[in-house]
Amino acid sequence: MTSDGLRLLPFRGLRYAPDRVSSLTAVTSPPYDVVVRPDGVRELETADPYNIVRLILPHSPDPATRHRQAADTLHRWRAEGILAPDERPALYVYEQRSGEVLQRGLIGALRLDGPVLPHEDVIPEVVEDRAALMRAAAANFEPLLLSYRGQSTASGATAVIERTVRAAPLLATTTEDGFAHRLWAVTDPADLAAIDADLARREALIADGHHRWATYQRLYEQQPDATPASPWASGLVLLVDTARYPLQVRAIHRVLPHLPLSKALAGVGGAFRVRRLPGDLSAALKTLDETHGTAFVLAGGPDAFHLLDRPDPALLDRTIRSDRPEAWRRLDATVLHSVLLDEVWGIPDRPSDIGYLHHTEAAVAQAARLGGTAVLMRATSEDTVRQLAQCGVTMPRKSTSFGPKPATGLVIRTLDDGEN
Repeated sequence: MTSDGLRLLPFRGLRYAPDRVSSLTAVTSPPYDVVVRPDGVRELETADPYNIVRLILPHSPDPATRHRQAADTLHRWRAEGILAPDERPALYVYEQRSGEVLQRGLIGALRLDGPVLPHEDVIPEVVEDRAALMRAAAANFEPLLLSYRGQSTASGATAVIERTVRAAPLLATTTEDGFAHRLWAVTDPADLAAIDADLARREALIADGHHRWATYQRLYEQQPDATPASPWASGLVLLVDTARYPLQVRAIHRVLPHLPLSKALAGVGGAFRVRRLPGDLSAALKTLDETHGTAFVLAGGPDAFHLLDRPDPALLDRTIRSDRPEAWRRLDATVLHSVLLDEVWGIPDRPSDIGYLHHTEAAVAQAARLGGTAVLMRATSEDTVRQLAQCGVTMPRKSTSFGPKPATGLVIRTLDDGEN
């Protein structure tokens, strides 16, 4: 199935009953892939017995038992009134605010046949696990983050959003990361029609949630006699007009636990120019941002920073595949993986040898603790990501992190009959 534009469908959101939980803050969670550490799961579980992490990351060594446990928990919470469906199908205006950062978008069930552009590959095992969980629970627990380019002025869907946020929200809470979250329901037929007409002319880029989008597609394909009208033909998303509300784009750094900094620098040889940087981490990052062309900062601790830039052109030509657009061949992540990791250092691409961290301080601290090397990166712009995605080219894994990511637990979409 294919469609010329985006179709964002209303649904009956399943939400926490405020009088049945200690607080909305205590039952929400970051996306599942951000809280994969056992201590992160335990911290959320102890915040409130009904924290959403019990649905998105249930405990059990056996996958089938784990997925059935999530389904049983969801059924019990619904039966007990912990989670209750809204009376009418709606699209939900969702706002996140922290300091000068303000993001507003629409949460709804996006048809899978629309123009949605991925920019990263997925791991089949992760998709299968998420699909098994959603299939057992018959629910989309957390929206993935999509961006589209609308109008910089308030019109169409954005006009509906701007008008809606003037009213009292359905819910408001502030999570521990300092972000304030508010949610409104849009049910007026004229507003829904305006949103539909606007989005019918748009295409979306997956900013965060490639595995969940691939999971939605897998689930639809596996449904017997599924039709475009089936609830499995759409998936829960947060759609943000980045012409109006630009996403925050951050780098994802690498930690190489088995490669000491001295060995990393010695291995570079003449492949790159190497310069030791004076000063602290902030000074090193400033130099990195101001460096033209391909560049990285290598760190082995809080006081040892080296800049790598000016790679050998012949080495680039020899090691980077030539059947991709020039913009892809120039990406820092492409050069890092094709040249440094694969060719120069010979680092296997597996979790035990390459760690991915979003925070620079954490990456440097982990490298120092493990006696390894942190490779500090620069973010890739949304425009570059979108340009490559439109060419059908995927970027190296973990090239860029978009945010702020939606909180999990504010609204759930069920897929069983009578609840959509």
